[in-house]
Amino acid sequence: MNKNKILFLVGAVILIGLLASTGCATKKYVLGEVADLDKKVEGMESTIEENQKRIKEHDERLASLGSLITQQESELSTKASELDSKISEVKKFAQGTLIYQEILNNDQVKFEFNKWDLTEEAEAALDMFVETLIAMDKGLYLTIQGHTDNTGPEAWNLLLGKRRADAVMEYLFKKYHIPLHRMEVISFGSSDPIADNSTREGRAQNRRVVILVYE
Repeated sequence: MNKNKILFLVGAVILIGLLASTGCATKKYVLGEVADLDKKVEGMESTIEENQKRIKEHDERLASLGSLITQQESELSTKASELDSKISEVKKFAQGTLIYQEILNNDQVKFEFNKWDLTEEAEAALDMFVETLIAMDKGLYLTIQGHTDNTGPEAWNLLLGKRRADAVMEYLFKKYHIPLHRMEVISFGSSDPIADNSTREGRAQNRRVVILVYE
């Protein structure tokens, strides 16, 4: 075998060895990268599972909190109802027996249309009413009722009746110092007429403030 052929064969062997060596290195590298990627994926899956667990626990806590709030609201509503009932009992006890009533109708006190300010006629009527109370010389409790005719929406009638009754209570408190705890205000709106609302005279009678006096 000549020298050139020998050199060619040696070079070929070396080249084949290098290629084989390079292939193994590439395969190892790829396998290593895949292994690292698998570890990262496993780590991400673990993180996702932990986050899902936290979200579930958070939702459960929110559900529990919602149930607790609902329960508290129910208990507060029950207590408020019980308190209102007790207040009503105290008021009934404080009122005692009805001994007198004063009806201030619109012809007498002349409330302006959709107004609640007391006129001079209304104040004069209240002054006479207080003189009657003084003559009684008794411990008294007053219920002041506001009434209207059926003109206009009932929501407005309820408000109008209350404001007129409030005006009466304020006058009695400011001028005669009748204690506020001895007076209460109720508005009936147009729900308790004493006359026919289809006539002008009837509507005038229904627009009134009624003061009930209890011993």
